[in-house]
Amino acid sequence: MTVYVPQETLAERWARAGLFFEAKEYAEAARILATVVGDEPEQIAPRLLLARAYYHSAQLWRAEEQLREVIARDPVESYAHLMLGRTLQRQGRDREAAGALRVADALHGEFAAAASH
Repeated sequence: MTVYVPQETLAERWARAGLFFEAKEYAEAARILATVVGDEPEQIAPRLLLARAYYHSAQLWRAEEQLREVIARDPVESYAHLMLGRTLQRQGRDREAAGALRVADALHGEFAAAASH
């Protein structure tokens, strides 16, 4: 059930989305986060959490789209590369995933070991 909160500030939406995410209500978190990203498109943190919410709610193409946007805005965001690799793996796109995971590993060496387990 979607709850509409009139006149809710950006910070309040961000906090509410976080609560839904923590409660594993990923689709509702994504719906709220999409409005936050729409209002603040240059911000990386909301977009990355939006990608995670999409990933966990199996909206993989949307997760991929947001992760590619994060990477375009911040090419050294290693977690975005890792998530992109995992998202591509879930879509059966292993060759593309391997490239993203290699970049994640190069940026933050411990991801490769975790991804191979």
